[in-house]
Amino acid sequence: MGIFDRLRGKTIEAQAAPQLMTDAFNYYLPIAFGAIPREEAMTVPSVARCRNLIAGTIATFPLELYKKSTGEELGKPVWLEQPAVNQSRSVTIAWTVDSLLFYGVAYWRVTEVYFDDGRPARFEWIAPGRVSFDSDPVSQFIVRYYIDGKEVPMSGLGSLITFQGLDEGVLQRGARTLRSAIDLETASRVATSTPMPSGVLKNTGADLSQEEVTAILAAWKAAREKRSTAYLTSTLEYQPTAFSPRDMMFVDAIQQMSTQVARMMNVPAYYISADQNTSMTYANVQDERRQFVSLSLAPYVHAIQDRLSMDDITARGNIVKFDVEDAFLAVNALERLAVIEKMLALGLITVDQAMEMENLSPNGNNDAPDLL
Repeated sequence: MGIFDRLRGKTIEAQAAPQLMTDAFNYYLPIAFGAIPREEAMTVPSVARCRNLIAGTIATFPLELYKKSTGEELGKPVWLEQPAVNQSRSVTIAWTVDSLLFYGVAYWRVTEVYFDDGRPARFEWIAPGRVSFDSDPVSQFIVRYYIDGKEVPMSGLGSLITFQGLDEGVLQRGARTLRSAIDLETASRVATSTPMPSGVLKNTGADLSQEEVTAILAAWKAAREKRSTAYLTSTLEYQPTAFSPRDMMFVDAIQQMSTQVARMMNVPAYYISADQNTSMTYANVQDERRQFVSLSLAPYVHAIQDRLSMDDITARGNIVKFDVEDAFLAVNALERLAVIEKMLALGLITVDQAMEMENLSPNGNNDAPDLL
């Protein structure tokens, strides 16, 4: 059992987390006026695709601990491998990014702390909709948090770690775009579920009584719900009064709306098949990935790793970072070997270090004692 395991689970007072001001924080509430409910927004395929691209990709990046002054990789505590006891790291990170993306804020509750310095040792992700707070009317600083209406400590075991996003979240910022996308999906579904366009039955014969008209309309509706064909007498003619889905150009409208959603969520349109004019080749896939990380993922990556590097969680002088390079931006084997070969020729690394860079077991020490 390591020192991190021996010290975990003790209940003591942790270092106080930074306070937040409500005048900046009120905008991040999931219940903000005019915001679209998350579950409703996720019914739009382009929104779900963008969310899964951002949250799912970042969730695959390992978290590492480094010494800030030298960049040396340090042995990481257990919570960097698995922040929550009952969840894998990738699941916790994915829902943290989800909260930042949709609400502009994410919460972790401290479930265990270290005995020696009181810093958090384990967490659990808390859905933003479960959290509320009170603020000081003069300073506008938050003075207490609630989870499901129950007050929680402001520091130590049971307290909340808050991750602030770089904007107010797409549910608030993109409310009009999301509402248009939802309405378009609804209209398309209604149009495709209707057997044929709405219309009128025109009678060219003798006038019919109200009872006869009602009976004919009921029979027509029942026939159209059961089969795709119907029979009309010589005096009756069907005249459509609504456009068909093709005439209404739903396909073009959905494609255009998907592009708007991609812009709103800061994802390249071709990543969600909203841009038909982009062709990807092996030569530019690495450049496109780097651009995706730099422009789309970086705000969430830095919001999480910078918060986890603050003094109330990580010891001063150390920082937490996502290993984006190895997880997502690694070059192909031939390019890596060419770089390693040049580093060996210049004496910058040893053979053992080169083998470690390629996740190969270093050569054994021939001077080691014989254990047999």
